[in-house]
Amino acid sequence: MSNDSLPLIGDYSTPDTALNGARIGVVSFPGTLDDRDAARAVHLAGAEAVALWHGDDSLENVDAVIIPGGFSYGDYLRAGAIARFAPMMSRIIDAANSEAKLPVLGICNGFQILTESHLLPGSMIKNDHLKFLCRDQVLRVENNNTAWTNHYGIGEEITVVLKNQDGQYVADEKTLDALEAEGRVALRYIGWNPNGSRRDIAGITNAAGNVVGLMPHPEHAVEAGFGPTTAAGAHTGTDGLGFFSSVLSTLVGGTK
Repeated sequence: MSNDSLPLIGDYSTPDTALNGARIGVVSFPGTLDDRDAARAVHLAGAEAVALWHGDDSLENVDAVIIPGGFSYGDYLRAGAIARFAPMMSRIIDAANSEAKLPVLGICNGFQILTESHLLPGSMIKNDHLKFLCRDQVLRVENNNTAWTNHYGIGEEITVVLKNQDGQYVADEKTLDALEAEGRVALRYIGWNPNGSRRDIAGITNAAGNVVGLMPHPEHAVEAGFGPTTAAGAHTGTDGLGFFSSVLSTLVGGTK
């Protein structure tokens, strides 16, 4: 993915810093919709977006991976159930579980794929109202000690786009209790639970903090004038950019 093909309205990158040169892989499956948006967010944060195809088995020496939203394989069987067996996912699973702890972010369908891959616990099912939903959604950051959330403050509220049909996060009570006790709930819905997710969970992390899955779409809130805004100016349309700048800081700091 060439950065030259992604013209910017506003450039929020960080030129001439140690953040430059980071290579963030963006995976595409048949049915992926938001790979270009994720690549743009990576570019805005100051890194290079590298296209990764589901059928390939090389990570192309990327420093982190984003599994973007969409409807991989048409969501047949279950959302993410087929994508989990793609050659690229085998490489991602191995790298995320390795000593190097490759940072991996799964957004919407990417979150579904991460649960199907058992990189994250639980599962995603149909929204409790059984309808596709698209809206601006307020989230609260519950854990800022992950590779993808360290540029936010604990308790910080952000507004990003939510759009899903299979967005209800479910898990058994033992798993939910463990997530709460270990501080692995990364983000929580505020104001209204849009899909019936258990305990208002919008995103979770693995124990190491390098793998994060979330249902809303931060890549759609990275550019002023295009992302969700508020009249009071509390949210300027760029609330999601912190996910992509966070991973760059993680890579520079050598912690994952």
